[in-house]
Amino acid sequence: IVNQKNNFDLLRFVLASMVFLVHVHVLSGAQELVFLARYISSDLAVKGFFVVSGFLIFRSFEASASVRDYFEKRVRRIYPAYACVIIVCAVAGGFITQLRWSDYFSPALAKYLAANLVFLNFLAQELPGVFTGNPLQAVNGALWTLKIEVAFYCVVPFIALLFRRYGTVAASMVLYVMSVIYLTGFEAMAEHTGRPYFAMLARQLPGQLTYFIVGGLFHYHELVMRHRALPIFLVSLTLLLFRVPLIDPILTPVCLGFVVMYFAMGIPFLGNFGRHGDFSYAIYIFHYPVLQFLVWKGLFAWNVTFAFILAIAVVLFLAWVSWHLVERRWLRKSSHYVLSTADATQSAEGAGTR
Repeated sequence: IVNQKNNFDLLRFVLASMVFLVHVHVLSGAQELVFLARYISSDLAVKGFFVVSGFLIFRSFEASASVRDYFEKRVRRIYPAYACVIIVCAVAGGFITQLRWSDYFSPALAKYLAANLVFLNFLAQELPGVFTGNPLQAVNGALWTLKIEVAFYCVVPFIALLFRRYGTVAASMVLYVMSVIYLTGFEAMAEHTGRPYFAMLARQLPGQLTYFIVGGLFHYHELVMRHRALPIFLVSLTLLLFRVPLIDPILTPVCLGFVVMYFAMGIPFLGNFGRHGDFSYAIYIFHYPVLQFLVWKGLFAWNVTFAFILAIAVVLFLAWVSWHLVERRWLRKSSHYVLSTADATQSAEGAGTR
């Protein structure tokens, strides 16, 4: 049984913030913020999310009364806020588009809504006449990982079946090797042909499955973190810092898995970070359009520091609103986040009566 006093809530907040901070520099192009992309890796942050998802989603599946119950919990957790950000951006786009309303409310807008609401963001990343002057025109380029996340949710019942039939270690090794072969194969084709299409295929579900599988293995073999966890963590961290390109696809998922899971379960409990809610998801799905809007308004060109602080304030505010007005309302009362918030409220009330 997993110790409930873990640091997963804080970890996800840190990972989401890492992606946000890197995108501040990428989208604004501000040279004053180049250090964000230099010292923070959004790539490792996203892959860290996949590791965490592997652990928590397999845990959720095994704790579910049925497959239907499992999928219902997944839909409740991710879809309301996801649909909200898609629709809000589509509506807001009508007020900032360079086109007339009659041209904005067009088949292109319908395509954006239809594609994005079913996680096929790559089919329509732009809104008509919106952010046309920005270096990148995608409304929410961070959402590409959500279709992979949803795909992970869909394959979990099948992977769990393989685990039961062939054992977690044996089945994981086969899936791991297949994922590495898929990733390296498409990356090699991308380099050989120069076509970005192959690079895009390389980062889809099969290529990211190694991270998800590693996270899942930690769920089934959680005691690994209790025996020699610190030495393994230090070795893994060293290998991540001095990555060897030839063996990087093979070692990185395992090393990152140990680093991420050590932070979550190996170090002492850092407190109930989820007592005010889970803001990490909203930070991840809302930050990109906020940054695009600030870039479009020219605020980063006017004053980088002001725009940076404003971006942080707006994203955190939207995360708070999303949690309290959208996400929390769809969760079951037995959800970890609802219980964490309730425990914090009761503790505060108890302290107030002393």
